[in-house]
Amino acid sequence: MKNTTNLNAIFACIVAATLWGLYWIPLRFLENSGISGLWASVLIYFVSFLFVFPRFFKLRADFYASKTLYVLLAIFAGWTNLGFVLALLEGEVVRVMVLFYLSPVWATLLAFLILDERLKRHNILALALAVTGVFLISWHPEVKFTKSFHRADLYAITSGLAFAITNILVRKIGGLTHTVKMCSAWFGVMVLAGCGILFTQEGFPVVTLNNLLLIIVLGFPLMIVMTWAAQYAVSNLPIYLSSVLFLFEIIVGAVSAVMLANEFITIIQFIGIVMILSAGFLNLEYSLNSGTK
Repeated sequence: MKNTTNLNAIFACIVAATLWGLYWIPLRFLENSGISGLWASVLIYFVSFLFVFPRFFKLRADFYASKTLYVLLAIFAGWTNLGFVLALLEGEVVRVMVLFYLSPVWATLLAFLILDERLKRHNILALALAVTGVFLISWHPEVKFTKSFHRADLYAITSGLAFAITNILVRKIGGLTHTVKMCSAWFGVMVLAGCGILFTQEGFPVVTLNNLLLIIVLGFPLMIVMTWAAQYAVSNLPIYLSSVLFLFEIIVGAVSAVMLANEFITIIQFIGIVMILSAGFLNLEYSLNSGTK
């Protein structure tokens, strides 16, 4: 039975990674139609929240039982989603996704800072590979590194850190209340995006019928499927395994960006991507080996 659960979770992880890897396409379309990332986030997640809220209301006792954890989940999952969206709209798709999935760095640092785990040789090597990979991806020989590091990179890295913390919170809450976890995350996105709209003083966009239909489809069923699949995978797989499987999103994003957005990857950037992916698989290999001893 457990093997079946693991296979289902692995399949859910791949589905989520594929859909998130293609998520930039409708976002870019909406932005080109005059709907910014902040407004798109509010509208899409509002549709998702609206469809699931009746179920959430029935399970509100679960929310109150772990209220602090769910509030933290709303904050970190909210920035995970919003920061990722803003990064995709302002930066290069492949670069954003690679910087987002610096999971070996965050897993290692969080374990060291929060769980008081000792840094082993393979942890330090994975950390060095990932950090070096970031420099190679961001490096342009003709400009200083500080100038080649864009705001989209900051969005990607910080939302990736928030994603690592979100995964820990999802595991701590448990796997029985996916609806409450999803609604908490979506509410966090709407609140943070709403604050961004107030800060930037963006007016309400003109929404055509085609854009409205796209927003509805993105909110239901796509966002519900994407979020549920990701949370189901994280809740039923070891974090070291799910974090590596989610790297499949980079492949999907890279192929789609090259085909549809005419993006290209330099040799130096490709080496950086390989180093970050290698850091993830290095942690996976040692985690598996330590689990079989």
